[in-house]
Amino acid sequence: MTALADLRRELATRGLDGFVVPRADEHQGEYVAPSARRLTFLTGFTGSAGMALVLQGRAAIFVDGRYTLQVRHEVDQSAFEIRHLIDEPPPKWVADALAAGQKLGFDPWLHTVDQVEALRAACLKAGAELVSCPDNPLDAVWADRPAPPASPVRPHDILHAGKSAQDKRAELAAQLAADRLDAVVLTDPSSLAWLLNLRGADVDFVPLALGFAIAHADSSVQLFLAPDRFDSATLAHLGSGITILPPAAFAGALNALGRAGRRVRIDQTFAPQAVLTALAGAAIDRGPDPCALPRACKNTVELAGSRAAHRRDGAAIVRFLAWLAAQEDIDELGAAERLESFRRQGELYRGPSFPTIAGAGPNGAIVHYHSTPATNRRLEPGQLFLLDSGGQYLDGTTDVTRTIAIGGADAQQRRAFTLVLKGHIALAGAIFPAGTTGPQLDVLARQHLWRAGLDYDHGTGHGVGSFLSVHEGPQRIGKQGHAAVALMPGMILSNEPGYYKTGAFGIRIENLVVVTEQAMPAGGEKPLLGFDTLTLAPIDRTLIEPSLLEPAERAWINAYHARVAAELAPLLNPAEQAWLVAATYSV
Repeated sequence: MTALADLRRELATRGLDGFVVPRADEHQGEYVAPSARRLTFLTGFTGSAGMALVLQGRAAIFVDGRYTLQVRHEVDQSAFEIRHLIDEPPPKWVADALAAGQKLGFDPWLHTVDQVEALRAACLKAGAELVSCPDNPLDAVWADRPAPPASPVRPHDILHAGKSAQDKRAELAAQLAADRLDAVVLTDPSSLAWLLNLRGADVDFVPLALGFAIAHADSSVQLFLAPDRFDSATLAHLGSGITILPPAAFAGALNALGRAGRRVRIDQTFAPQAVLTALAGAAIDRGPDPCALPRACKNTVELAGSRAAHRRDGAAIVRFLAWLAAQEDIDELGAAERLESFRRQGELYRGPSFPTIAGAGPNGAIVHYHSTPATNRRLEPGQLFLLDSGGQYLDGTTDVTRTIAIGGADAQQRRAFTLVLKGHIALAGAIFPAGTTGPQLDVLARQHLWRAGLDYDHGTGHGVGSFLSVHEGPQRIGKQGHAAVALMPGMILSNEPGYYKTGAFGIRIENLVVVTEQAMPAGGEKPLLGFDTLTLAPIDRTLIEPSLLEPAERAWINAYHARVAAELAPLLNPAEQAWLVAATYSV
């Protein structure tokens, strides 16, 4: 492996014994520009989360449960040990693998403050030293590295945003003043996009412009993006109080805050270590990005837009499913392209919200599988077809998974599917007191699988943005409860339990839901919340084993299907309506 050998030679010239290569860019985003895909360049791994640790005589790659099968197909196992990112975290490997006196290098722009502290502690345990590199040694050996992105920055109309950038800046400034802060450093491009009602196209699938900002308590904002990326309309949209500066000026602006002894907020879970270093002399307040929570709690305009987007998206899915039911010879890539073609016909559609996962048979058991010409499978009778896809619309972001029986299903498939469905229904119908976190609800989705000795190795729910990232924090539903935030009205999350039988099939049922206030029952003492399902798409009735359903579960699926039929029928032609009526017939 040339890249690995070249990196080791470069490290030796710098007096380093090892180097850390994360999947992340400077912003810790899920999707990174080609110029930042260092982990792929080094290892061949194309997943959205991971890290490599390279020593002179040993190297390892760490991935989570979504990629345990994929990584073995993409990475040379004779060059890299494969480790589980959660069960065998990189700091533990560092503590065991490094020898006393060795030096482990890292790029301070690619690691958060929290990550660096964990790595430093691991090096200390081994008697080694963690060394911040002034430039990235992997970049030095990446001869054909692509140029950084520079897409035009565009306004996001208040018609879809629901609140002006000026009002958002004023609210943020008031929050900073209340917290006795002079400024906050914003390193998450989603926060820039939300705060200033801006969108870009610097990365695939998420309409972001990759930049940094410093928001001040007087409501002014320094925005670090190349000025030539803004046309006159965007500049007029921004108005007064916004200073646009080149990215190279960011470190100097941080230095100035440090020299002045300002009190500055950074989100240590996302901010690069380089930001903390550049702020030397400032009074650092380590806390959450103040844009994250208001961004997560969608306003009434955003929620109305999301419902409208889901109706159009649901119509596209029904057209696809009706088309698929009539096909006798189709493969994964053809099915994914056909679904995309139906979405492209929708109003306000701007592209997929993530790479479509279209897995037939055993490919469906690979949680984040992406079909390629080399792995592409035909949809054969007796197989399950797992289709996870979504769309970016100007008024909302969608994400839906359906598992489809091709030519019928056997008893094992129907049982597993129904256990997943029971968990999906339990979570969809949950009523819980205000202050409840997502991880506290996770067991509802897993309970029926657990009783059968089954489980899935991914989260149950992630937050979703409004014409932003399909994976948005801080809200989530999963086993890990560390630093979980309470669910609040207006938050959109996925509800996606699943089951994956390696070498055979995969099952996932995913709808998006929004947290809503619930009526207080007689004698109740605490405000209650629940979920309202946004996604509108039939669930394959041929995969449901009715004998495993309780009456309330059967009522839920029938009511859901009645709603799907009622809301989508007006958007369909007569043939599609007929197919939908049959697909949503009572269980």
